[in-house]
Amino acid sequence: MLTLAIDCSAALCAAAVHESTEDRVLADQSPAIGRGHAERLPGVVGTVMQAAGLQLQDIDRIGVTIGPGSFAGIRVGVAFARGLALTLGSRAVGVGSLDALAVPAARSRGRTVMAALDARRDRLWTLVAAADGQVLHPGAELTPEAAADLAADVGCDILGSGGAILAAIRPELCSSVIGDGVAPEIGDVARLAARLDADASPPEPLYLREADARPQSGFALPHEA
Repeated sequence: MLTLAIDCSAALCAAAVHESTEDRVLADQSPAIGRGHAERLPGVVGTVMQAAGLQLQDIDRIGVTIGPGSFAGIRVGVAFARGLALTLGSRAVGVGSLDALAVPAARSRGRTVMAALDARRDRLWTLVAAADGQVLHPGAELTPEAAADLAADVGCDILGSGGAILAAIRPELCSSVIGDGVAPEIGDVARLAARLDADASPPEPLYLREADARPQSGFALPHEA
């Protein structure tokens, strides 16, 4: 099976093609663009497909990160994946950003790993995966103190931009921090997407925090019957 993976959940505009039979990433690209995912994503996908020597019609499955992460970037990635899957008649699946950080790291290290991302506003996004890749604590938005307590109780390695925050709260966690990235490796996203149950992994945005802009109910106009 050939899987095209897309990640727009952070400052990267990433894409990769994965071949399942030999578990190989055929081509990948992850330019750091900051913003402008909608404008750059089609070109990145085209470049990756060309490097893999494939046509879009060859793709069997499309995997896309669904968050948490950049509100706008997630929407761009999900919309692109859905539209492309509809056009190609293939399946699109959603991959959690925290899963794509913690699960591959836990499997490769043979240890429990917490993915911890700095969500700002004195909050962290966290997920804990066991050494076999099973999720022990699903994605959640926690205070730094609660996340530090969880990491200490579980006794895990810590991966992500929130690691330094946790170590500052509990110095004994310093030796557990194994990386400070804010986005998963696109190859890991592709491998997870290839293995997921498509029916149980819809390509729908996963937000652990409500959007900042919400309708002001106090100014709502009455509707006529």
